This record gives sequence, C-alpha cells and structure tokens, in this order.
Amino acid sequence: MKSRQAKLQEDTYFQVMRILQENPDLTQRELAEKVGISVGGLNYCLKALIKKGYVKMKNFAYSKNKFGYVYVLTPSGMAEKADTTHRFLQRKMDEYEALKAEIEALKKQYIEYKALGLSEFDQ
Repeated sequence: MKSRQAKLQEDTYFQVMRILQENPDLTQRELAEKVGISVGGLNYCLKALIKKGYVKMKNFAYSKNKFGYVYVLTPSGMAEKADTTHRFLQRKMDEYEALKAEIEALKKQYIEYKALGLSEFDQ
C-alpha cells in the first residue's frame, strides 16, 4: 500500500502528464498554475518525469515558450499515464464509495436522532 505522500506525488505526475499531452507548449509557470503547484515544485516533477523516461524536452522554434522548447510524453510516458489513469480512477472510485457509505450512515444517524426527538445541540 502506498503512503499518502506517494499517492499525492503520483497524482501530481498524472496531472502533469495529462496536461502536457493536451498542451505540450505550456510554459512551466502556466503548467504549474494548471496543476496547482509552485514553479519549483513543477521543475522538480518534470526532472523526475524526464529521469524516468516519461517526458522529454524538445526544441521547437514555434513554441510560445521564450526558450523555444516543449515537453512531450514519450511512448513509455504514454503507457505510464494510462496505468496511472487506471490507478487514479480506482482510488477516486474507492474514495467515492467510502464517502457514499459515510453519507448514508450520517443520514441514518440523523433519522434516528430525529425519531428520538434529539438533536446534536441538546446537551
């Protein structure tokens, strides 16, 4: 089982790869804003993804990035993104089911309190 930190890191990698696949010529600042992390955090993330072979940097003269480069997913990056998408979706479905069960339990508890004429404010 992955730690909470490892899950958050995987979610960040997933978001970066998803956004890069859709729009590879974003600047690091724009990408960081879309992901919701700092530029430094994004730089660290991109370096890790490049080191793993999931992302590569290419020079393109038409890029809006002032340095003239874009980040693109490699074939192994696309495969990893597909695997990560599956894990992300499964985790979110598990969270959804747990939340749904918690809501049902709270509804039941509320109905029981009301039937007894109690409220959480009665002391």
